[in-house]
Amino acid sequence: MLITNYTLTLSPDEILKQLQQRQFAPVYFLQGEEPYYIDLLADLLEKHVLPEHEKGFNQVVLYGKDTDVAGILGQAKRFPMMAERSVVIVKEAQAVADLEAEKSWPFLEAYLRNPLQSTVLVFCYKHKTLDARKKLGKLLSGDKKEPAPAGTVLMTSKKLYDNQVAPWLSNYVRSKNQQITPQATVMLAEYIGGELGRLTNEVDKMLINLLPGHSIDEDLVQRMVGISKEYNIFELQSALVRRDVLKANRILLYFEANPKNNPLIPNLTLLFNYFSRLLALHQNPNPSETDWLKMGLRFPIQRKDYQTGLKVFDFHRTRDIVHLIRRADAQSKGIDSGSMTDGEILRELIWLIIHPVPLHAVVGA
Repeated sequence: MLITNYTLTLSPDEILKQLQQRQFAPVYFLQGEEPYYIDLLADLLEKHVLPEHEKGFNQVVLYGKDTDVAGILGQAKRFPMMAERSVVIVKEAQAVADLEAEKSWPFLEAYLRNPLQSTVLVFCYKHKTLDARKKLGKLLSGDKKEPAPAGTVLMTSKKLYDNQVAPWLSNYVRSKNQQITPQATVMLAEYIGGELGRLTNEVDKMLINLLPGHSIDEDLVQRMVGISKEYNIFELQSALVRRDVLKANRILLYFEANPKNNPLIPNLTLLFNYFSRLLALHQNPNPSETDWLKMGLRFPIQRKDYQTGLKVFDFHRTRDIVHLIRRADAQSKGIDSGSMTDGEILRELIWLIIHPVPLHAVVGA
């Protein structure tokens, strides 16, 4: 079934629902900074619009750096051979040199306003969005002066905010009819972050190895993702909050001995996230449930370290620590670091966090 009358801008879930019902649009323009949904939808269209025996003559995959608008439209205007429809997928469409060029615009606009109904044309425009000031961006976004063309679906995939990663992850696991513990959710969300492609790859690996009747738990995450059970950034953060100097030093020694598994930048990012949230909590010491959720702290196990941290690090000390982490980040990029290694940068930072040295006494702070 081909649909030509519908809301132009659709969410990934709305498009997925239509595809599952075998409702196809003549043109899909999939764009955005988060490539996960672009890849997911393009993969579904590539695999399921046509049966296997029709793909040889009726399905074409083009790559942006190897084609131009004329080549794309030439393929899109071809009628299917012994089939109901044909499929043209343009991967890495952001690399099509003349996609937004003035010289190509009359031809592209003419096709978008009157697409061949037997063709499903898919643009995969990744890591960015169309320039809304240019004609193609204006047309697809439905400029007030010119209505958007019926028959084109626009999907914009945005990166998740930090507070959206854990709920998204929980929903993803549930969609696979499996369960994940709060501890495992927190660990994956914090350690991997909002990179959905990598996140789903890690979860899918765990689901393959998951025993019947079991949930994804902290132990499985540590084994499958390669996080040491005792020596990881979460344990280091906890040691700082508890003022456990001995454990913090043991973890630092492990990090220095295993630098490939414990790169400095991700560890600094996680520490920065903790102390910047702690700084926000100092300004709002009695957060509501909504406040906790806005910070991405939906589980009681996450909030415990923050409640302890509020007692250990006062507002001024927390503010200074945020500044020290920024200083360490600059040092990791070669600014005022001399010949310091990544391990030495992290060791100095942790020493300064544990020992309340006045900020003005720290060189380069």
